[in-house]
Amino acid sequence: MHEVAAAPAWVSLAYLVSGVLFILALRGLSSPASSRRGNRFGMAGMLIAVVTTLVTHEIASLPEILIAIAIGGVIGFVTAKKIAMTDMPQLVAAFHSLVGLAAVLVAIAAYMNPEAFHVLDATGTDILQVSRIEMGLGVAIGAITFSGSVIAFLKLNGNMGGKPIMLPGRHIINLGTLAAIVVLVGLFHLNTPELFIAIVVLSFIIGFLLIIPIGGADMPVVVSMLNSYSGWAAAAMGFTLHNTAMIITGALVGSSGAILSYIMCRAMNRSFISVIAGGFGADDAGSGGGEAKEQRPWKRGSAEDAAFLMGQAEQVVIVPGYGMAVSQAQHVLREMGDLLKAEGVKVKYAIHPVAGRMPGHMNVLLAEANVPYDEVFELEDINSEFSQTDVAFVIGANDVTNPAAKTDKTSPIYGMPILDVANAKTVLFVKRSMGGVGYAGVDNDVFYMDNTMMLLGDAKKMVEEIVKSMAH
Repeated sequence: MHEVAAAPAWVSLAYLVSGVLFILALRGLSSPASSRRGNRFGMAGMLIAVVTTLVTHEIASLPEILIAIAIGGVIGFVTAKKIAMTDMPQLVAAFHSLVGLAAVLVAIAAYMNPEAFHVLDATGTDILQVSRIEMGLGVAIGAITFSGSVIAFLKLNGNMGGKPIMLPGRHIINLGTLAAIVVLVGLFHLNTPELFIAIVVLSFIIGFLLIIPIGGADMPVVVSMLNSYSGWAAAAMGFTLHNTAMIITGALVGSSGAILSYIMCRAMNRSFISVIAGGFGADDAGSGGGEAKEQRPWKRGSAEDAAFLMGQAEQVVIVPGYGMAVSQAQHVLREMGDLLKAEGVKVKYAIHPVAGRMPGHMNVLLAEANVPYDEVFELEDINSEFSQTDVAFVIGANDVTNPAAKTDKTSPIYGMPILDVANAKTVLFVKRSMGGVGYAGVDNDVFYMDNTMMLLGDAKKMVEEIVKSMAH
């Protein structure tokens, strides 16, 4: 057996410090107030892990590795500087796909050159049984993460529709494919190239199949789930590479992503098992949702109407959504809130667990605009207040306020808790036009209610006009 040389004590200590920094990073990222500090901890931990790995491992060409790191670093820096917050969900999905692909490539490299990875048995001719299991799991999870993240990216980027795509007999196909992958991983002790290729191909296929039937309204949970998958793929490859830092990091990312997915599923009244199995979203019968019903009567308001109504209110609850993110209206929205507070109006912000297209999307945007954290409330903390609220100001949020989630069993968002904005005395709904529907492709009955006034136009321009009206 090819033994891996025992690492010096300082290496274990360095990886331990790196792991502690990653834990502190997760802790920091749990709140917008400490998120920047959390990012710094994560960056420091990764720097320690990378430098330790480079120093303690035999590398064929250190200059090539450093050049690759430099190229990747420049691409990452430029992308981070240029990326709009509205495109952040797509970026996260793309990152997940790269992590999955990296796991697949490492597994392929280890299979093709096991001696370099120290995974040969005592005879020096065959791969260790435990290493085959690690390799099989790593390549399977990595391939699922890659292909699933590609579909998530296409949906989030608008290249695919937000409605669920229901394949005939999808549950049987998915379960059968997953079962085949498990069996093939178990048979991988036979160590034949055909088995390895079959695991890779089927895993790529099941990644597509798991994400295609998931609707746009549920995409934030998908992003969280794929984040978890990418972590477990990295952890599996950490065992193959005998790298403690990768194991720790992958386990942290995998477990935190799984916990976040579970919390979001509970908040949305969904089944966590269904998420993992790719059954998240509506049943086959619920793949519809209806088109916008422009022929129904609705009331149109102006910026002056909105300014007057909110200026006379005792409490205004602002409900931000993806439309706010698209128009980058968070800064002028905070300005509007400040003006209302100066007039003695109580202002609160209501955040749905899946508002936007990734977990915490709205929280990040509001934090960017310096909205006080004590004015931002989650769904379960504020939903009961809408009945005592004078004005619910909904800016670019459709699916998360749609009563169809409670009343229409054929709707793709049925069963998802919503913000009960309809219970407010007046609903001001900022929307680009009456011709479109939400990301899930479902019309919203709130648009046509007697207590709703539609404010049509670009969200940022509309709020700017409201602010001007308030200032006069």
